[in-house]
Amino acid sequence: MKIRILTVEREYGSGGANIAEQLAARLGWKLWDTQLTEEIARVANVDPKAALRCDERRDSLLYRLFKVYARGSYERSLPLGESRVFDTDRMVELLHQVIENVASRGNCVIVGRGSAYILRTRPEAFHVFVYAPGDEKIRRIMSLGKSEAEAKKLVEEVDAERAEFIQHYFGAQWPARWLYNLMINSKFGDEYVIESILQQISALEKRLSTQHIEA
Repeated sequence: MKIRILTVEREYGSGGANIAEQLAARLGWKLWDTQLTEEIARVANVDPKAALRCDERRDSLLYRLFKVYARGSYERSLPLGESRVFDTDRMVELLHQVIENVASRGNCVIVGRGSAYILRTRPEAFHVFVYAPGDEKIRRIMSLGKSEAEAKKLVEEVDAERAEFIQHYFGAQWPARWLYNLMINSKFGDEYVIESILQQISALEKRLSTQHIEA
């Protein structure tokens, strides 16, 4: 059996998105990162900026409280559900649909957004989690023009939002280690990570082919 789907989950600042982009180029596969958010916006017929605001984060507490209030008040009689207001709930609803669609075409690298969980039962999928020590993540973020204070703040906040997002919508801890074929430290360099992932994919394909022959 051939691996046709690669999902790359990553800690913020680990370089996982860039590694996924390079892997897609090496494999000649379609990359789905920001493209995934854009596709969801297209399907939902909303401004891509609206989808980006919901990307891997829950709606604000204020918005969630307002939504609960509105549904519990006299406005409950209004067609609130039919208005299809675009929020994170709607985003995740479409996320499953779009990721399954993308995966069915194969030859794709999907970055984050719960893709490993959504595609966990697909035997042709290989799931990777990229992490890094705190100082490495801060160094990478600072190389993009952020100050050290900004980098530290982003490392803390973005991963906390991702963890809350995964816990709320998928009922799993982040990272859910049992989901991944490989968890790898990016502090040794992108090329090392890329080569390691490609080697592991090749090794798994050989194993799956042997099992198929023996069966």
